[in-house]
Amino acid sequence: MPFDVINTNNAPQAIGTYSQAVKVNNTVYLSGQIPLVPDTMTLHFGDMAAQIHQVFTNLRAVAQAAGGDLSDIVKLNIFLTDLSHFALVNEIMAKYWNPPYPARAAVGVAALPKGAAVEMDAILVLPQ
Repeated sequence: MPFDVINTNNAPQAIGTYSQAVKVNNTVYLSGQIPLVPDTMTLHFGDMAAQIHQVFTNLRAVAQAAGGDLSDIVKLNIFLTDLSHFALVNEIMAKYWNPPYPARAAVGVAALPKGAAVEMDAILVLPQ
């Protein structure tokens, strides 16, 4: 099945063999985003809240490049190296979404690329 590659300079460039996102029909699959600052491609060194905000900023940039926004996300996967940040993710996520919230998973992991503490990927469905 053919797909369109989504790419934007407003989000970090891929650091491996993947695309920022791919679009199949009106469904967009966003690759994982860590708290990289797009201009410098370095990790955001603020506190955990700032890092979570950076991840949402990166996801939003890719979603917008695909013609959507965070509100079009139907499934969000969150990976944390420390699950004690789960409540903070919930608190910050509530600033980006209104109910109904997307389906979601939060998973504790041993490590993430570049030593990041948080990564998120998503699936969004664009309005027809």
